[in-house]
Amino acid sequence: MQTIGLIGGISWKSTAEYYRLINQLVLERLGGVHSARLVLHSVDFDEIARLQHADEWDQLGEIMAAAARSLEAAGADFILICANTMHLVLDAVEAATRLPVLHIADPTGAALAVQGVTRTGLLGTAFTMDRPFLAERLRAVSGIECLVPDAHGRADIHRIIFAELVKDQVTPAAQARFRALIGELAAAGAEAVILGCTELVLLVEPGVTYPVPLFDTTALHAAAAVDRALG
Repeated sequence: MQTIGLIGGISWKSTAEYYRLINQLVLERLGGVHSARLVLHSVDFDEIARLQHADEWDQLGEIMAAAARSLEAAGADFILICANTMHLVLDAVEAATRLPVLHIADPTGAALAVQGVTRTGLLGTAFTMDRPFLAERLRAVSGIECLVPDAHGRADIHRIIFAELVKDQVTPAAQARFRALIGELAAAGAEAVILGCTELVLLVEPGVTYPVPLFDTTALHAAAAVDRALG
């Protein structure tokens, strides 16, 4: 079993979900009482969020690069950045280490392609929806086009993520807005919707039928990590 390196804390809630999913999948694959070999470098999300909103992406790249180097020194065989938005500084991370970095968009694009999806909605932080880094990766690797909500919708989901979800808070109003945005994207031609922020799965309501399939990047990224670790 290879050792998985996680850059986490972005936020702690989604990193805890990565840890749970990875270990659950390892147990399912290997049986017994197996768990994953992994190392975690967890950053302070308050600092990350402040720098994101200040547009200090070079400094963010330095923080992520330092995290990657610490994971390499700790014995990781490959790295996951446990956040969609921070893939914006992927180049800095890859330049800082000899280890491969498993991109969050790649297993997501593969899963969409298996289902025959060619046009998907994308929900996430404003950074992920407004900037092309994730959509361009999906287009280049899987030939999939992305739709995002209008400016008002993008602002709403961004606010929900930073004001509520990263604090492990889920409100009925946020769930209702989430459902509405999925409906709007489906009406605009999306055949699926990517939950392109690792906290967005918190808004998914059990038993609720959404108009299109939802693809959770956290779960897909964690599964790809287990596949790589176990070979």
